[in-house]
Amino acid sequence: MDPAAVRTAAPSLSDVQPVPFWLDDPGRPAPLPALTATEHCDLLVVGGGYSGLWTALLAKERDPRRDVVLIEGREAGWAASGRNGGFCAASLTHGLGNGLARWPAELPKLEELGARNLDAIEDAVAAYGIDCDFERTGEIDVATEPHHLDELRALREAAGRLGLGDGLELLDRDAVRAQVDSPTFLGGLWDRRGVAVLHPAKLAWGLKRACLDAGVRLYENTRGLDLAPSGAAMAVRTPYGRVLARRVALGTNVFPSLVRRTRPYTVPVYDYALMTEPLTADQLASLGWGNRQGLGDSANQFHYFRLSADDRVLWGGYDAIYPFGGRVRAEFDQRPETYLTLAEHFFRCFPQLAGVRFSHAWGGAIDTCSRFSAFFGTAHRGRVAYAAGYTGLGVGASRFGAEVMLDLLAGERTELEMVRTKPLPFPPEPFAWAGIGVTRWSLARADAHGGRRNLWLRALDRLGLGFDS
Repeated sequence: MDPAAVRTAAPSLSDVQPVPFWLDDPGRPAPLPALTATEHCDLLVVGGGYSGLWTALLAKERDPRRDVVLIEGREAGWAASGRNGGFCAASLTHGLGNGLARWPAELPKLEELGARNLDAIEDAVAAYGIDCDFERTGEIDVATEPHHLDELRALREAAGRLGLGDGLELLDRDAVRAQVDSPTFLGGLWDRRGVAVLHPAKLAWGLKRACLDAGVRLYENTRGLDLAPSGAAMAVRTPYGRVLARRVALGTNVFPSLVRRTRPYTVPVYDYALMTEPLTADQLASLGWGNRQGLGDSANQFHYFRLSADDRVLWGGYDAIYPFGGRVRAEFDQRPETYLTLAEHFFRCFPQLAGVRFSHAWGGAIDTCSRFSAFFGTAHRGRVAYAAGYTGLGVGASRFGAEVMLDLLAGERTELEMVRTKPLPFPPEPFAWAGIGVTRWSLARADAHGGRRNLWLRALDRLGLGFDS
């Protein structure tokens, strides 16, 4: 990193608090009591993030008489659901490009299901009175290198050939800078309806309240320790009790699954973000950004950024850190060297904001799978369902995953190839760590050389393991 850039960026971090902005909120609900006895229920949901909360709520919507229990190892929304960027996307496939590469025949159907899913989230936010700053702003994928323009144009053309081009608008340099002004922006592709931005922790807290109001019995600080058959039921042991349930839905995502055979399909990849102090009116005016879209650049090592309801800028991404051994540890949630890199990139993108300081810096683990979008399945003769591997798009896709788990538990198996198939598992250590490291190096090299993919990346593409942001 340029020493001069370091000198410019470092002072912006002098007052930063090492906590997630979204969770640093006086409205954060108090934790509920832990389970300290034996519970019986029809459906047990394990995990109090978006996956588990949507599953419990939708189960009660389908049948209000259904007896549902949810257990959460800490507090609802404390992990990825309270730490993400708050981009709620319609895409179920980690973007159109990834969907075209993996499920071209059924992509129109997947896009339709994704659009309906996002509409349903918007409807639920209104129906349950969830105050989560929901804004259906859309998102702009911006080009910061000349080859990104060709890639975005090709993606728009491919969408048009499949009848998926409505709402996708190509922007040239002047048009994109009229939306959000940065000297680094060369163009963009604006998805006008396919993305909303929101306050992620408030969404989780609102879903928690909706579950309780619907009659879900919810226990926090109650980790599921193991899962085993017990007669006609499934038994999940907890630190101070257990739950006997006819059916179990696992929404544990990045944390080790209670179905051990699924663990090799995901690895934790740590992502980091900064939040600025609130911008002044003049600072906000210098950006434009009147339509308040979410943004992401088109590099392999990409940034995502957006405005909060109180006009702060969230700036995250770029580094994606895999810890050796795939461990999920609290000490990995902070990484000052990444914060300095992000701050330097922020002021390169928005030099007109020189002097702005960051108030919060944090990180968290993303449940990443080799196809970069969720996979699903059942265990214990159909009595247990799971969904995992959202790879950063769980804010929206987790509701779809909840529907899939409930369908699987009911024996209503969808014919979607996306649901019937699984990604390739990751190899054991040290091969996983080495392979992910070589991939990160190769992606950075591609960004620095006009997007040209080396032999390693081309081999991953042929195996269906290539990453496309």
